[in-house]
Amino acid sequence: MFLVRLVIVAGQLMYDPPLDTVEQAVLDAFDAIVLRSANIDEITTKITYSGQEKGMATIDAQDPRNQTPRARIAHVIQMNLDSPNKLCANFKHAFGALLAIDTKDFLDGLTDAVLNIAEPKVTFRLIQVDCSSAKASILQQAVSLRQGLQRQVAGAWTEGNRAVSVRYNALCTRLQLSPETTEAMDEQEKFMASTAAELSSLAQQIAASQHTFEVLQSSQYITGEEESDVFWGMRRWPNKLAEVLEEAAKMLKRHKQRFLGDLHVDQQKLRAQLEVLRSDVEAFSELGDIAQVDERLGAVQDLETRLKQSQEMADLFTNRERIFDLPPSPFPALAEIQKMLDPLSSLWDMCSEFTHHLPDWMDGPIVAINAEQVATDCEKWYRQTAKIGKAMAGPAAEVLANLRGKLEGFQEHLPLIKALRNPGLRDRHWDKISQKVGVPVKADASFSVSRALQLQLPKQLAILEEVSEYASREYSLERALDKMQGDWTGVAFDTLEWRATGTYILRGLDDIQTLLDDQIVKTQGMRASPYIGPFEERVRLWEAKLNLTQEIMDEWLKCQQGWLYLEPIFGSEDILQQMPNEGRKFRAVDATWRRIMAAVRKAPEVLLMCSDDELLKNLIEANKFLEQVQKGLNDYLETKRLAFPRFYFLSNDELLEILSETKDPLRVQPFLRKIFEGIDKLEFAPDLEVTAMLSEEGEKLSLKTTFNPKAAGGNVEKWFIEAEAAMRETVRDVTRKSFDAHAVSRRIDWVLQWPGQVVLCVGSMFWTQEVAESIRSNALPAYSKKCTEDLLDVVNKVRGKLSKLERKTLSALIVVDVHARDVATELAAQGVSSETDFEWMSQLRYYWENDDVMVRMINAAIGYGYEYLGNSSRLVITPLTDRCYRTLMGALHLNLGGAPEGPAGTGKTETTKDLAKAMAMQCVVFNCSDGLDYLAMGKFFKGLASAGAWACFDEFNRIDLEVLSVIAQQILTIQRAKAAKVATFEFEGTRLSLRTTCSVFITMNPGYAGRSELPDNLKALFRTVAMMVPDYALISEIMLYSSGYLQARELARKLVATYRLCSEQLSSQSHYDYGMRAVISVLRAAGANKQKWGDMAEELLMLRSIRDVNQPKFLAPDIPLFEGILADLFPGVMLPEPDYKDLDDCLRAACKAANLQATPVFMEKAHQLYEMVLVRHGLMVVGYSFAAKTSIYRMLAAALGDLHNKKLMDENK
Repeated sequence: MFLVRLVIVAGQLMYDPPLDTVEQAVLDAFDAIVLRSANIDEITTKITYSGQEKGMATIDAQDPRNQTPRARIAHVIQMNLDSPNKLCANFKHAFGALLAIDTKDFLDGLTDAVLNIAEPKVTFRLIQVDCSSAKASILQQAVSLRQGLQRQVAGAWTEGNRAVSVRYNALCTRLQLSPETTEAMDEQEKFMASTAAELSSLAQQIAASQHTFEVLQSSQYITGEEESDVFWGMRRWPNKLAEVLEEAAKMLKRHKQRFLGDLHVDQQKLRAQLEVLRSDVEAFSELGDIAQVDERLGAVQDLETRLKQSQEMADLFTNRERIFDLPPSPFPALAEIQKMLDPLSSLWDMCSEFTHHLPDWMDGPIVAINAEQVATDCEKWYRQTAKIGKAMAGPAAEVLANLRGKLEGFQEHLPLIKALRNPGLRDRHWDKISQKVGVPVKADASFSVSRALQLQLPKQLAILEEVSEYASREYSLERALDKMQGDWTGVAFDTLEWRATGTYILRGLDDIQTLLDDQIVKTQGMRASPYIGPFEERVRLWEAKLNLTQEIMDEWLKCQQGWLYLEPIFGSEDILQQMPNEGRKFRAVDATWRRIMAAVRKAPEVLLMCSDDELLKNLIEANKFLEQVQKGLNDYLETKRLAFPRFYFLSNDELLEILSETKDPLRVQPFLRKIFEGIDKLEFAPDLEVTAMLSEEGEKLSLKTTFNPKAAGGNVEKWFIEAEAAMRETVRDVTRKSFDAHAVSRRIDWVLQWPGQVVLCVGSMFWTQEVAESIRSNALPAYSKKCTEDLLDVVNKVRGKLSKLERKTLSALIVVDVHARDVATELAAQGVSSETDFEWMSQLRYYWENDDVMVRMINAAIGYGYEYLGNSSRLVITPLTDRCYRTLMGALHLNLGGAPEGPAGTGKTETTKDLAKAMAMQCVVFNCSDGLDYLAMGKFFKGLASAGAWACFDEFNRIDLEVLSVIAQQILTIQRAKAAKVATFEFEGTRLSLRTTCSVFITMNPGYAGRSELPDNLKALFRTVAMMVPDYALISEIMLYSSGYLQARELARKLVATYRLCSEQLSSQSHYDYGMRAVISVLRAAGANKQKWGDMAEELLMLRSIRDVNQPKFLAPDIPLFEGILADLFPGVMLPEPDYKDLDDCLRAACKAANLQATPVFMEKAHQLYEMVLVRHGLMVVGYSFAAKTSIYRMLAAALGDLHNKKLMDENK
């Protein structure tokens, strides 16, 4: 904080120093900091490894990074100068006119004005005005004002003069005091020095008073007698004080000489006293006779007191010598006397303590003896006697030897005292001692050590120690048991109100369980101890109580777990109506639970609550009911799954959520995606008639045959069966109508008039038909050109303005059309001339046969599934994809399963899913783990067989080998039933209906840690296909075409080259990925950028996509290399700065609200995180501690929420 004074100079108000100097001082400090910060080591070189030391870049004075904060500081200072300037302005406004007045000129001018304004009498034609009275009054008023101001100034002046006089008087009084000691003289000298420093301040006050006096005189003020006396009395004080100071200095000089002489005399006296004291100590050292210990102790204490007084006097004289600036005088006799006296003092102190305690120990009640304290004292004294023995001679040495002998004699009794004073001795132990020694022994008020010696108990010491040791062990067990029981004091159950049920549950049981486990183990150890006899029954009862508590807690937690799971289920009226018996049993358990929890709320102490055998019985009975309810619930769910097999793909919880909402079909909507892959919602009429189905993308298909869930009577599985049938019928009907419409419509118009799935299916049928005709007519080259033209039409259409739904349809169509064109071109190049040529037969072909779609490949013919899959994207078809298709279709033809295997990112699972899309089959992907058992897999297989769906078991070889053997038998059962073409079959004790479209596919990563080798009986059930590295360039090219890129081939090559060079040149890090998943992320970003900036150059869009997706994950040393790779592949391409204005505004607002600084690096990382969120399903933020990882994602989340609220950047929550 800066302090400035508001002063008046030449009648003007101003600050001293001026406010401008404040600003300049701060800016000068800032400039000095910048100057001094040059060449300081950068902190990043200390926390990360970079090949060389690096200093902080020196910031030039004109650098924007310097000018911006400097200008901000100047702005802040200017803002803080506003208030002081306003204060000065207030003073000027209030008193400016007063300050501008020259008093003499004003008064003279006022007098002239009053006298000249008019004559004393002014005569008019009718009236004569006498102005003399008014003039006199005005002049009198002015005089009164002047006199009032004079009196006010004079009053303050007089009070100031009086205060100065009082201070002078106090100084003189203090200076005239005569010091009585050297210390007082030193204080007087210090006061005189401080008075001299104060005189300048008093002189300034006198000068100011003189100035005021002159002003009063010049204004013709007549000072009063008292005012004059005070003023002139004050003026005389400086001279008077000077005289006092001079006299005080003389007085101090005289006292200094006297005190110095006294000091020498006192030191001589002290030396003489020390000699006398030395003689007395030497004389005392010749005294002995331990019998006179009290007299000797008094004498030695008197000597110690005299020595202490002498030491204090020596310290006082040393301090006085320091005052006189003299070197300290030594008193070596003090240390010598202390050395002589300390052993004597210790000796007689020990003699006194021992001789006074010994009668109490020997003849006093033994129950009053603290054996441990006695042993400690004796040991301490014995060590001290050995320590001071070398310093003793003559009678003192005899006393020491006498004391040492007595100590040794008494120490012989210490084992006896310890044995008899064991705190663990009880009456049973005294009886045992009495029996063994042959005389009655009991530690009471009449029993002493002397009595024990009379009874010759030291001869029986071995017996006493044996019994005492036994008592100690028993005592330790007894104390441990007492402690265990005491540990439960205050231990109570903690309860938590459970939602809106009106009852409670237990929580925070870890500490109770830990205490219980620990005490059960300790109690079991106690029971095994040979010293447990006297309280064996007590320990047994305690163990029984702990075991009962453990049993109750186990049953209680088991009951709580079951109750928590079943309570929300049976809280539904729909479930209760469908399961009345289980509902009654659960209500009984619920009543028991509520009663128990009400009791624990009233008495929460653990041991009190768990001491009731009836509570254990109630909990065991409740758990039996819960098991029965759980079994009934599982049987009930099994019946629902058998009725509608797709329920097998749901967990119990998900199925129960659906079944608990049977009254209102609208409330089942959120679960549709779990059952029907492509249906996001159903469209309900006011009467709840289902009229249409809608996909997640917003595609709508009106049902050919509508249905009403009400007709199912609350059985949700019944109207789900109707929904499945209506879905297949509708897709088949729309496919037929689209097939008919294709023949009479322009293709480019037709593709936007029908659902995406239907467009792909019908388009493939016409492609198959047209290729076959071209083969028969040898017109494949011409047809290849037609395919290219059709493809370009669609690509150009994609580049235009389309809805999201239309764009998705056309993107998938382009992927299929590119493959269709490539196949036609390849067939033409190979000169295929017959429809039976393998090159044509090995393609996936669609036919309309017997009023149904049939999909063929080589000798396999599979019916189209008509499963509605929504308007989903399709996988790019490469030669590797075709090979996988051929293997899987061949497996289906032979009623076997398919088994793609290969490294991660080669498209095993995606290819299987894409074939299911091509066949319109439901494909359920299941990620396997080593925790899977055959029961869970059997449940899944039941659903597959009955629903006719496909399943893709990912990472199948992670399942344990023992389980795989059982799974082989399960799959074999299904495959045999398919081969036999039966309608129903027996599967693990359950009669299942069979849909022959069901099939099982597995994917594997061979050679990975934790993977099992498939058993031979399982291998025989699958056709394997090796999936190696996919064709990145081809996939990238086709996906770029589908996003509307015209330079797709060139950009795809650059993308693949980027990742190849990165893998070769950049460092190897565990989170770097240059595989298919990384390529897809870039392609997804490129598609989004194309939609956002359709008019921008395609090279710029691709460069931005590559940089935005990859740069955030690279370490600092790799970024320059990455930038160099991009510069080589995209020469001369400069990226414009992205427009993050709205996002930046919201980020800064969020940072301000969280009291964080939105630094450039922080903002850059937030931008990178935002770009990654757009193209990734999930991500990980990696960095050192305190690198702002958490703050960045929290601030970004807050900013995106603000953007959503402001409806900016198309941001959705």
